[in-house]
Parts: sequence; C-alpha cells; structure tokens
Amino acid sequence: MFKKITSFPDNFLWGGATAANQIEGAYLDDGKGLTTVDLLPTGPKRNDIAKGKLDSFNPIEGEFYPSHQAIDFYNRYKEDIALFAEMGFKCFRLSISWARIFPNGDDSEPNEAGLQFYDDVFDELLKYNIEPVVTICHFDIPVNLIKNYGDWKNRKMINLFERYSKTLFNRYKNKVKYWMTFNEINMLLHLPYTGAGIVFEEGENKDQVLYQAAHHELLASALAVKACHEIIPDAMIGCMLAAGCAYPYSSNPDDMLKVIEMERDSYFLIDVQSKGVYPGYAKRFFRENNIELQFEDGDLELLKQHTVDYIGFSYYASRCTSADPEVLKNFTDGNIFGSVVNPYLETSEWGWTIDPKGMRITCNQIYDRYGKPLFIVENGLGAKDKLLDDDTVEDDYRIDYLDRHFAEIAEAIQDGVDIIGYTSWGPIDLVSNGTGEMDKRYGYIYVDRNNDGSGTLRRIKKKSFYWYKNIIANNGQHYFSKS
Repeated sequence: MFKKITSFPDNFLWGGATAANQIEGAYLDDGKGLTTVDLLPTGPKRNDIAKGKLDSFNPIEGEFYPSHQAIDFYNRYKEDIALFAEMGFKCFRLSISWARIFPNGDDSEPNEAGLQFYDDVFDELLKYNIEPVVTICHFDIPVNLIKNYGDWKNRKMINLFERYSKTLFNRYKNKVKYWMTFNEINMLLHLPYTGAGIVFEEGENKDQVLYQAAHHELLASALAVKACHEIIPDAMIGCMLAAGCAYPYSSNPDDMLKVIEMERDSYFLIDVQSKGVYPGYAKRFFRENNIELQFEDGDLELLKQHTVDYIGFSYYASRCTSADPEVLKNFTDGNIFGSVVNPYLETSEWGWTIDPKGMRITCNQIYDRYGKPLFIVENGLGAKDKLLDDDTVEDDYRIDYLDRHFAEIAEAIQDGVDIIGYTSWGPIDLVSNGTGEMDKRYGYIYVDRNNDGSGTLRRIKKKSFYWYKNIIANNGQHYFSKS
C-alpha cells in the first residue's frame, strides 16, 4: 500500500545557488546603477553599515568594495554555466540585480542592456536543460531608493517593486518557472541595511521602522505573487527564509518557551507570506512594544488572497537558547542570529554550528507548519580551501559536511516532507555576504581571487566537484539504501 522510497524524487532539482551582487561584478557596466551592496566595504565598517549606519551614498576612496568585481560572472557566465552543466545541474538559483533593470529603481523605462544580460544567461542555462530559479530581490537594492524614498520605510516602494516584478515576469515568462520574492526576508530584522536597505536616522524608533518596512515588503511580495500567477500561470513563486531549528539548553520549561520565541522571530514574516494573516503572537508583540503599523484599506485582503506556492529556505546551522542568565554568558554570535554554545555539536572555522540532523528537523518543522512544498535553496560549508601545486583542492571536509546533510534530507523525504530541490551555496567560490571575504569558500569550483581583489579569476575544479556530479547522476540513491 505504501510504496518504498528508493531515491530522491525523479524530478528533484539538484543545483547550486548564488546572488547577483556576490558573483556578477561589472557594478556600473551597461547602465547599471549603484546598489546597497556596492556601498558595503570589507573591514570593520561592513557590519555597522549592514545594521543601518551608512556613512555615504557613494563608494569612499580608500575602501575596498568586493562586489565591484566579485568573480566577474557578468563576463564569464558561459564558462561557469558550462561547469555547472558538467556537474549535471538540474537547476541554478540566481538573483536579478534590480539596478541592472531599473538603475535608479524608479526609472520610467527599464534598461534594455540589463534585461538582455539575463536573457542571455537564461538562454545559456536552458541550452543545457538547467532550470533557472530566480530571486527577485537578494540583498541588492538601488541606492537611489534609499536617498529619495528612505527605501522600505516608504509605502511607495510597494508599487516600484510591483512594477519591477511585472517587468521580469513579462520579459522572462517563457524562460523562468521558479521564482522567489525576497531572499531571507527575516534578515530585515537583524541586518536592516543588508536585508532591506534601511538606514536609521537619529531618534527613530527602530522597531517601529523595521516592522513597518516589513509590512511594506509583505504587501509587495503579495502583489508579486498575484502578478506572477496572472502573467505566468504555470510558474511557482515562493518566499525565502533564513531557517534553522532551535534547541532548549535544558528541559526547563522556561528554556522551551525561549525556543518558541526564537523560532517565531524567524517564522513571523513567512507565516504572513504563507498563511496570509498576521499571527496572534505578532499582534501581542506589537501591542506590548507600542508598535502601531499603518494599514490601508485592502492590505489584509491582499495578504490573504496572494500567498506563496512554496517555502524556500537556507539552512546552515541550528541554534540553542536558555532563559538562564548564567547560561547566556556562553553565547556566541558566530552566526548572524547567535546562539548559546551547544555542547553536542562541532563548529566551522567561522563559528557556525554544524548540525546535519538539524536539517531533517528543520524540514519537518517547516513542512508541518505550512503544508507547502519546500525548496532547500541554500546550504553549504564555508572553509579556507588550499589550492595545491597540482591545481587540486582536497576538500574532503566539504564532502563530509554535504554527505551528512544529504543523508538527513533523504530521511526528511521518507518522513513525508515534499521537497522540490536542493541548491547548495555557492557552487562556485564567491564573495561572502557577511564578511566580504573570498577566503570563506563554499564552492565546488575554486576561483583564484583573494580578499584584496587580486588574482587571475581562473576557475579550478575541486574534489567536491566530482563527488557532487556523482550524487546528481545517481539522484542520491545510496542514501535510501542505508535506511
């Protein structure tokens, strides 16, 4: 009666994930405008700016901005896509830079050179039968929208985003069937500038600003979902969550309540995008923190009527928390969300918890919560890879990391979780969003570029390249023979 599962689904989308601002470079080429990431330098200023303390609306002389060249995908996309095809990719997740399409964000007409670039990229992917998976906004907003509108603080952003989205849907309706609105939308609450281009002014109520901006993004997302369903009826459009299950440090009920609060902090915006209503716990939070969101007629109906088709999410690490102040002294912020150190788990070179079983737990939690298909669109290990004299990279640690995570994804599938696909971050070395480094490498393909921007940009296959190729070719079959 119940058929035994022997592999990942036949149509499972194996691939890799990137973001325009971390791979493209060519930051002002062919009419592109400045974006938020183009003002994020390496070094100590980066984190302050990410949290909303921007010094200048222009690059500052003497600072190094890694996004300006990145890994030059803009000029090397054919070479890179050929390598993805060699690995057997079924899909490739990328984002579109808003400022390539509308350089100022509010231009009267789109930039044809920018539109044509993505046409060319999609054509190259489809030549190899690689499905494009497109994020409409991935931490990449035209700087002009901050200067002239205050970015997502301003309700006018909703219609500007809708127009941008409709431009993409109409242009690429015959080429792209998988879309996501905002990358890691919950990051807005933790890194406001990175997540939503928010720059705080002196004396502003930060919570009020953040949650009002979030409301505007939620409305914009709903309008994009509506437009996508109308313009490309056979497409799927999802949201994207920075996910990771949380554990109580002890069996104390107070610790468990802290876990619920921590997870709700992550799920809040996805609850609205998926269920179409503001959850009761959010209303209580607003009430108790004197946050008064400004609604207009039709807002709640729009959110209710246009929910997402699937849940995209990133999973890098689980978290741990406690209500005990003494335990909280052992708190680490290696990951953006921070966590009490979990004594049962190891960590990466950057202090991120390594928890493969947490992947299975997270998949089950999200699927139980929403009952919609899942798409694992980011997961991977950042490490300091060493290029050897014979042009090889022996990244067995990455293979081990991914192998253990794939085993848990297979378990989640056997649990009954509906998973569309998996795109590891990032299949080719790229600029780190958090630190701006190149040394924090995730790829199956090594890129000869250093933290200071030096290097030839030559592409070199790592050991994991061939390993992942084999996983895709066999559709992860051996993970099911183990169980």
